[in-house]
Amino acid sequence: MSFVLPKFTPPDFSSEIFKNSREIRLGEVTKNGVAPSGFYLTSHMPAYYNHKNCWIIPKRNSQNCVAVLESDEIVIKELNNLVVGDKVVLGKDASVENGIYVHKDGFDKSVVSEPGRFVESSFTNDYDYLIELMRHEKENGGHILWVLGPSVVFDYYTRIGLSELAENGYVQGLLAGNAMATHDLEAGYLDTALGQNIYTQESMPMGHYNHLDLLNEVRRSGSIRDFIKEGNVKDGFIKTLDKLDIPYVLVGSIRDDGPLPEVYTNIPDGLNAMKEQTDKATLIIGMATMLHSVSAAELASSYSVREDGSIVPVFMYSVDVTENVVNKVMAAREYIAVRPIVTNVQDFVVNVQRGLIK
Repeated sequence: MSFVLPKFTPPDFSSEIFKNSREIRLGEVTKNGVAPSGFYLTSHMPAYYNHKNCWIIPKRNSQNCVAVLESDEIVIKELNNLVVGDKVVLGKDASVENGIYVHKDGFDKSVVSEPGRFVESSFTNDYDYLIELMRHEKENGGHILWVLGPSVVFDYYTRIGLSELAENGYVQGLLAGNAMATHDLEAGYLDTALGQNIYTQESMPMGHYNHLDLLNEVRRSGSIRDFIKEGNVKDGFIKTLDKLDIPYVLVGSIRDDGPLPEVYTNIPDGLNAMKEQTDKATLIIGMATMLHSVSAAELASSYSVREDGSIVPVFMYSVDVTENVVNKVMAAREYIAVRPIVTNVQDFVVNVQRGLIK
C-alpha cells in the first residue's frame, strides 16, 4: 500500500454562509514596507479570499503576514517586503463580510496536534510515519528542509548520519545559524567541536581556540566553498551539502564569533533567504534550536497546493530534548501539521538514518 498524505476537504461554497458574502476590500501601499491601515493579518489556518465572485486560496500561507492581490491571485507577503502599489487585503477579522473565510476543518483531525507530549512518550509511531513521509517526498520531488542547531554536529555518528541522508536524497535544504556550520567545519578541520573531540568528547589542550582558528582560516580563504576546495575539511554535513550543491542559509545573531562569510548579518535579507527555502518546503525537520525552529515554523506554510490542485499539509517535525522547545514550536505553528519528538537529537538522526538507509 502506497503512502498517502492526509486529504484536505475544501469548503462547500454553495452553503448558506457564502450566499451574501462580499468580495475582498483592498488598500494600496503608499510607502515601501508599510501596510495600509486595517490590513488583514494572516495565520497558519488555510484561508480563502473572495475575488470576482470566486473564492481563491493562496498557494502558500504564513503567520503574521499580509495577503496581496497580484494578477487575480492572492500572494502572502511579509510586511517588510511590501512595495508601493501593492494591493493589500483589508479586514481586522476573517469573515465573509470582509471576503475572507478561514477553513478550520479542512484537514483531517490527524493533521492537528495536541500539546503535552513529553520525554516519556512513545514515539515509535511518529518515527514510522516520518520515515514513510520522507520516502514519499523523495519519490515525488519534495523539498525536505532541515533546521539545525549546533549541538547536532557535536557527535561523530550524527554528522555521518546527516551526510548519508543528504547523499541518499533526503535533504534539499538547510537553515541554521553561524554556530552550527562553524562547529561542523571545525570537526572536519580539527576533529573537535567547541574544542572537544567529536568521538571521545575529550577536551583538547587549548581547544577553546579551535573554532576561532577555523573561523579565521575560512575568512582568510574568503568562503566556505573555497576553504573546502583547498582540502582543509575531511568530512561533515556542510562539506556534503557543498559537494551536492544543496543550498544552506545561515542567519546570524548578535555577537556571533567570526562570523563565517556566508552568514547573513542583515536580518531582513536573512529572513528573505529563509523564506525562499520555507516556500519550497514540503517537509521540515527542526532539531535542537528554538530560535531557528520557531522562525521556520512561523515562516513556513501549513499547506501546499500541488500541481494537480490538491492541497496537502506541510508537516514540521520538532525534535529536542527539552519539552518547552517543542511546545513553543507547536504553538508557533498553531498546532497545525506539526509533530513533536522529545528525544536526544543524536539518537533521532541515527534512528532515521537506519530506517531509511539499509
